[in-house]
Amino acid sequence: MARILLAEDDESMRRFLANALEKAGHEVISFGSGDLAHEKLIGDVFDVLLTDIVMPEMDGIELARRAAELDPTLRIMFITGFAAVALNPESEAPKDARVLSKPFHLRELVQEVDRLLVA
Repeated sequence: MARILLAEDDESMRRFLANALEKAGHEVISFGSGDLAHEKLIGDVFDVLLTDIVMPEMDGIELARRAAELDPTLRIMFITGFAAVALNPESEAPKDARVLSKPFHLRELVQEVDRLLVA
């Protein structure tokens, strides 16, 4: 299974997502801000970055951009209620990043992460 870095500022959502992914067999390290997640990326290796887009301080698009610079093989998925922001070419989001729009079922999240890993 995968090693996943989760960045989500909503604490209850972060716990909810981490639990679902851990039950599916993944190792999840989670943070409530893009800044803290970025610090972890600098000194560690992950298979997947799963990040919300709208977060205070460093948003998910900036986090994903910096993460892709650190590790071009890192798979990136945005979880957001603002899919159009991630899909906007001017957002500078990594081109191969996937977007999972809220609301979604946890089963969908696990399926999308699994698809991302085999892509």
